[in-house]
Amino acid sequence: MIDNTSHLYQQVLLDHNKTPRNFKELNPADHDALGYNPLCGDKYKVFINIDENDVVTDVTFTGEGCAISKASASMMTTIVKGKHIDEIEKLYRQFHDMTQGKMDPEKEPNDLGRLKVFAGVRNLPARVKCATLSWHTLNAALKGEEKVTTE
Repeated sequence: MIDNTSHLYQQVLLDHNKTPRNFKELNPADHDALGYNPLCGDKYKVFINIDENDVVTDVTFTGEGCAISKASASMMTTIVKGKHIDEIEKLYRQFHDMTQGKMDPEKEPNDLGRLKVFAGVRNLPARVKCATLSWHTLNAALKGEEKVTTE
């Protein structure tokens, strides 16, 4: 029997890879950072604009990488837009814990929503860095850092 949930998740990932949302340079941007995964060559730049209340008003990305990294960056931009920096930091920690296998999103309270599609990467250690690269890059941009690598 085919797991319909797994199939749905695969479709969501494929859709965000094929047609990434917010895939463009944001000019001008309040902050930006470049993220690089030297193991597989994924490289993304994340651009963000933040208003006076610390709410992300726009977030975009450019670059290239595998399907998992591009889908993760695309979904990340759609989910964090309009959120306060504190909410984004909470999502960042939850996403990181989920992909590292430190949190089961089906059993523990969280705010991940559709990001749960990446829960399966915890079983694929080589792909964890692919899924988290854009999140580390966003976090670096929020902190005013210009570069991040996932070594």
